[in-house]
Amino acid sequence: MTSALFSPIKLRGLELANRIVVSPMCQYNSDNGTANDWHLMHLGQFSLGAGALVMTESTHVTSEGRISLKCAGMYSDENEAAMKRVIDFCKKYGVAKHGLQLGHSGRKGSTHPPAAGGQPLKPEEGAYETIAPSAAPYAPGWHVPRAMTKADIDRVRGAFVDAVRRAIRIGYDLIEMHAGHGYLGHEFLSPLSNQRTDEYGGSLANRMRFPLETFAAMRAAWPSDKPMGVRISATDWVEGGWNPDESVVFARELKKLGCDYVDCSSGALDPRQQLPLALGYNVPFAERIRREAGIPTITVGLITGPRQCEDIIASGKADFVCLARGAMWNPRFAWHAAEELGAEAPYAPKYMACHPKLRPQVFPNRKAA
Repeated sequence: MTSALFSPIKLRGLELANRIVVSPMCQYNSDNGTANDWHLMHLGQFSLGAGALVMTESTHVTSEGRISLKCAGMYSDENEAAMKRVIDFCKKYGVAKHGLQLGHSGRKGSTHPPAAGGQPLKPEEGAYETIAPSAAPYAPGWHVPRAMTKADIDRVRGAFVDAVRRAIRIGYDLIEMHAGHGYLGHEFLSPLSNQRTDEYGGSLANRMRFPLETFAAMRAAWPSDKPMGVRISATDWVEGGWNPDESVVFARELKKLGCDYVDCSSGALDPRQQLPLALGYNVPFAERIRREAGIPTITVGLITGPRQCEDIIASGKADFVCLARGAMWNPRFAWHAAEELGAEAPYAPKYMACHPKLRPQVFPNRKAA
């Protein structure tokens, strides 16, 4: 039986050997937004056999757009040069394609990394100004963001475009705009965080305006033969917040602008959320958006095993599965999943010596490929 998980797929000019994506994972290990040797190891290990596409962590388009002082950025020549070193290294030795997620933290910036508590920075700790659609903090005790002016909106949109141009020079195969997890794009979308009364707030069309305008500007700057997608939170999991119906509408509008896929996560906008954590809890959102918006989708969130992944793809619930902790736990996920499903996954040439077909003493029951 042919594995759906290991069936190839093409997005514009990008050909991917299978449907496994390594999720963007914040590493909180950059200096002034600049990657270092940790990123060589982190992204390099996944490039050898975790999935067909490896996403670089959420990378911020301005200095003040970082979640923390240790977050990755794409706003300086130093940021660009350091990340190019990393991606060149990964492509030289690995077999994966590489994507970059670009974002802005909005009102959830100026915090400590999660390992240090994740709470807002104090002035003596280097706190910096946060901006958002409205002057509404993420939670009590958090920084009150400054409501963005039209000039701020134009400036941030321009910063996204500048970061896209840097991604082109680095050599990324794909880019993704982050409009989920309670960060700036999501803050414009949700009525819980967007209390504006101008053309960027109020109605659904107005709340979608900033992320749609930003996507269109990024898409215009990104090569036409390379794919571009958007990560969303399909629901806030809070009454009166952003919801799946609106996510379908948003996905349809993105498709009109040349969006190639929607990466379907959920939550993280409001601490009052009631998140029903369970295996594949975001899969229904990916399935619905795929069906009703007619756009490829990625599902993410407690995706753990090969059989689960195979079922998601084979049943048409999503076009890709995205793993974060699962990839950290098993950086050779694609190899092991292929073996379990009777399929083949790409191996880096220098690692072919460990391929099961070359080790019949260790894998005596393996069927010949």
